[in-house]
Amino acid sequence: MAGVWREPTSGIPLRWGTYTGRYLAGLAYICGGLVLLAGSNTYTVTFLLLGTVSHVAGWFILPAVGARRVWVAWPSLVCVWLLLTGPQILFAMVLPLLGWLVVRQRPLRSYVVLVIPVVTGILLAGAFHTNQDEPLAFAIESVSVFGAAWIARALATTKRQPPPRVAHFGRVSAR
Repeated sequence: MAGVWREPTSGIPLRWGTYTGRYLAGLAYICGGLVLLAGSNTYTVTFLLLGTVSHVAGWFILPAVGARRVWVAWPSLVCVWLLLTGPQILFAMVLPLLGWLVVRQRPLRSYVVLVIPVVTGILLAGAFHTNQDEPLAFAIESVSVFGAAWIARALATTKRQPPPRVAHFGRVSAR
C-alpha cells in the first residue's frame, strides 16, 4: 500500500541478522550500557568497562547506514560518561536522543523533540542536587527521552499536507 508508513531503516539490506533482532539487541545494549555506566563509579571499574563496551556495541548493532552508527556512538558515549558527575548534567541526554534520530533517519521536522530532554534536564538540575537523588532524576529524564523518541516517530509518520493551490481568475495587474 502506498499510504502505509514504513520505518526508513527497515529497507536497508543487512549483512547479518534480522531487522527486528538487530533493532531489539541494539536498543538493549544501548540502554543496558547506559544503565551500567550511570550506576557505576570509580570503585566499580568492571561496570565502567562493560557499560562502555555495551553502549558502543549497541549503536554498532542497530540496523542503519554504517556511517551514521559510527558517528553517533561517540557523542552518546561522552554523554553517558558525563552522567557520572550527577544530576546537574542530565540535559546532556539530548545527545543519545539526537543520535537515535539520526540513526533512525527521522525527518527534520521531528528534531523539534530535542527540546524536551533539555528542558526536563534543566528543571531536574534545579530540583535534584546530590548524587543520592540521581536514580530518581535519571528515571524521570529517561522517561522524557523515550517519550520524545516516540513523539519524533509520530511526527515522522504524519504526512505533510501540500500547500493549498490558489486559483487566480483574471489577470494580475502589475503596479
